[in-house]
Amino acid sequence: MESTPTVAAQVTDGRDDRRRQVVRRADLDSLVITLKARGFEVIAPVRRDGAIVLAAIDSLAALPRGWAADQEPGRYRLRPAAGGALFGPGPAATSCRAFLRPASERLFAARRSGSGFQVETDDPPVPRYAFVGIRACDLAAVARLDRVLKGDRFHDTAYQARRDAAFFAVVDCREPASTCFCASVGGGPVAAAGYDLRITEITEEGHRFLLEPGSAAGADILATLPGIPPDDATLRAAGRPAAPQARSLPADGLAGRLCAAAEHPRWQATAARCLACANCTMVCPTCFCTTVEDTSGLLPDQAARWRRADSCFTLGFSYIHGGSVRATIAARYRQWLLHKLATWHDQFGTTGCVGCGRCIAWCPAGIDITEEARAVAAAPG
Repeated sequence: MESTPTVAAQVTDGRDDRRRQVVRRADLDSLVITLKARGFEVIAPVRRDGAIVLAAIDSLAALPRGWAADQEPGRYRLRPAAGGALFGPGPAATSCRAFLRPASERLFAARRSGSGFQVETDDPPVPRYAFVGIRACDLAAVARLDRVLKGDRFHDTAYQARRDAAFFAVVDCREPASTCFCASVGGGPVAAAGYDLRITEITEEGHRFLLEPGSAAGADILATLPGIPPDDATLRAAGRPAAPQARSLPADGLAGRLCAAAEHPRWQATAARCLACANCTMVCPTCFCTTVEDTSGLLPDQAARWRRADSCFTLGFSYIHGGSVRATIAARYRQWLLHKLATWHDQFGTTGCVGCGRCIAWCPAGIDITEEARAVAAAPG
């Protein structure tokens, strides 16, 4: 099993302790108040419909304090949790992608004008999201999306506007879910960069939070909060190692071994279980595939073009003249896994997986991407 980086390795890495502040539980609400006062819509984990999801909040009272999620392949259940941690649960069932890249977005509208038509482009105000309490894997997923949607090959201006306006307050992940494997793909469990604020929750010997800025915006927000410099006891408590992770992906040569096993019989065996329901792509924080849909209004002179989230698991996703390129579930599952873990490297220079484990928990057939990858890579067929 891959070794899991410890929180201590991040806390005691020579950073300037004078930049960090300890904030008491009673004072942490100031963070939400300040962010809202500066025009941010604060997005944080909440308990809703039997799951922990990211949603807008007005205060930290909305956080799922006293609740945790038991996650196994094909199983997600909330349960009461001791300790009273605000950010106790693992990754939320939803991710930042739902806000930065909405599942449905109108690209433009058109109205008939004489013998032609007039295009009306949308130019709505850019929402300013402050994500509070997200995990390192969520932050890593945003970095992966940046490579895709802010790169040289493709540039999504709407995504970039929302992304550049966002504020990220990431929380160190001490208790991963049993489905997590972020340590083996560089997705966590602690964030090394890319955040505005980094939060370490400490429940031992008094409930408090160690906050560290990672950007000028984060330092500016932190300066408004009532806090004190950390003492040795706080740094020791913050340095408690993160719990080890039960799952992992092979570190060396996985992409090449997967691509060499395109005809492995495991693809057919997995397809016999897979429902092609697209749950895995819907909860994945890095999946970005879309389709375009043209619609007409109630009046015959109106139409609009929409971009909708799509999935490589649908039969129509690879449809071209003459039929679908990937007509079987085996071909579609292979496409998803190989792209996520192998060919993403060729396109974007990194893996497309951050190890959050959402696809494992929310697969109704309980298919585990780490098991499938190991089985295919172990003995190419």
